[in-house]
Amino acid sequence: MKEVAIIGVGATKFGELWGSSFRNIGIEAGMRAIEDANLSGSEIDCLFIGNMSAGRFINQKHIDALIADYSGMATKNVPAIRVEAGGASGGVAFGQAVTAVASGMYNTVLLGGAEKMTDQNDAFINTAMDATADAEWETGMGLTLPSLYAMIARRVMHEGTATREEIASVAVNSHFHGALNPGAQFRKEISLDTVLRASPVADPLGMFDCAPITDGAAAVVLCPLDEAKKHTDSYVKVSAFAQGSDTLALSQRPDITSFGATVATSRKAYEMAGITPADISIAEIHDDFSIAGILALQDLGLYKKGCAGKAFLSGETKVGGGKVAVNTSGGLKARGYPIGASGVAQIVEISEQLRGKADKRQVANAKYGLAQSVGGTGSAVTVSIMEAV
Repeated sequence: MKEVAIIGVGATKFGELWGSSFRNIGIEAGMRAIEDANLSGSEIDCLFIGNMSAGRFINQKHIDALIADYSGMATKNVPAIRVEAGGASGGVAFGQAVTAVASGMYNTVLLGGAEKMTDQNDAFINTAMDATADAEWETGMGLTLPSLYAMIARRVMHEGTATREEIASVAVNSHFHGALNPGAQFRKEISLDTVLRASPVADPLGMFDCAPITDGAAAVVLCPLDEAKKHTDSYVKVSAFAQGSDTLALSQRPDITSFGATVATSRKAYEMAGITPADISIAEIHDDFSIAGILALQDLGLYKKGCAGKAFLSGETKVGGGKVAVNTSGGLKARGYPIGASGVAQIVEISEQLRGKADKRQVANAKYGLAQSVGGTGSAVTVSIMEAV
């Protein structure tokens, strides 16, 4: 298997992009990544696209062909593959793209992730997102994705491994970094009190504990590591990619205060990269709900159980605050959550950090960065580790 490098990255601004169509934002991100890699579109051998629900959000299926067509790659018969795994769609698509290059099947691959969500009303969008849970035994019984994560939060608080204030501080952390990211949907810091006093969504979670509805796209270009220097001096190495699954329904798990797929997948990723959690300088984690941030840091082995919330609350997870900077992009909570694009956007942020191009949110002397993408309530998880070259 060949070693793989990321040689170009690009993203649109995240937010309410009412003036742009799905195809436009996807192509914009892809062209930025290709330009960053000093390539032309004719040099791309294969295209992967992470997308959860274009069939419902914009009534367009077969989006692999759509993007290939409007990017000009269809006339060259470049293969295009759409990948869907709920909130982990972008993360899984990244893994497929890495595998395609590592295996030698394709040489230069463009990976994109995109979602256009704000053209629909909130009720419609939330119904589509709830479909990432078990339709028969969860949503069919009246449960929603927020209520499932609220159950997790309640149990964590009951067991005493995180307080309500510590859970809320995950959102404060993300907004702190989002204020430094010109591409984020919400570029404003928030206080702990703001999170705690926000209107309720599913007790104990309020509005500021939940990621927003977002439009946006992100893209990266991959090639064999030994060919990266032919294109650019600014690239990073993909040291590991691992993927794991768990039961679709939360009720089938022996413990809902930990995502077993994250635990197993991260262990495999660390082993592949030849490192330990202590080597990670930056982590982009899947904070679609604030409680998910607490679970992620513990399941990834970055903090012991009961310590992640304290790290968020103390500011230890901010840039310059401690051993690992968490969600320097603003995370799903502040950067925004265009579902299919989120996992790819994490890779973009880690790559920018490791290349020293993150501007005001730059982590000093970063060597390894980690991205964790999650579908549903932890039923699909990917962990990717990138290394500065």
